[in-house]
Amino acid sequence: MMERNLEPVKPRRYNAAQRRAQARATRRAVLDIAGQLFAARGYGRTSMRDIAAAAGVSVETLYGYFRTKAGLLKELLDVTVAGDDEPVAVSDRAPIQAIRSDPDGRGKLTRYAAFLSQVQARLAPLFQVIRGAADADESVATLWAGLGDQRLAGMTMFAEHLAAAGLLAPGLTVEAARDELWALGAAEVYHLLVCQRGWSPDRYRDWLAEVWASRLLAEPG
Repeated sequence: MMERNLEPVKPRRYNAAQRRAQARATRRAVLDIAGQLFAARGYGRTSMRDIAAAAGVSVETLYGYFRTKAGLLKELLDVTVAGDDEPVAVSDRAPIQAIRSDPDGRGKLTRYAAFLSQVQARLAPLFQVIRGAADADESVATLWAGLGDQRLAGMTMFAEHLAAAGLLAPGLTVEAARDELWALGAAEVYHLLVCQRGWSPDRYRDWLAEVWASRLLAEPG
């Protein structure tokens, strides 16, 4: 009987890039499903087991990704604000860079109002979830407070940017400009006008840009 010449079996290559891409896609799908469940049931009534079952992953996988339900909510918030899960800070994204490079004050405010309108449209359902859960959950309350601090810091930077460009109305301080930017651009205002009063996002965007310009900018000439 003749012996067959058998080629050695070659081990399959471990494709790390493919595994990372799959894990990222799974993670994003989990976040999308969690956002839907939170909006439908509320944060407190949605468990990690509920999210895992709806996403078709194990609870252990869920905790491996996010550690806690509050950690999942925090990442969902970050992705919702940014609009994607790319590892790029909001301040480094194209819309913010365009605002900085625009030489015209009204142009800056119009661009920023457009950017904020898009963010608020994505954020509106999640905003209600976080605000509703903050009173009952200490971790969510901390997230809520941090969100407010971040927004105030961002508006402070924008007010300083307008002041450095010499665009603020005479006598208007950076602090006063920051407060007007912060208050009028709040998610609560978007929710009142768009979600409750039925304004379109475009109408909100144009209103916000006009009010900001009339309140903050120096008169032309």
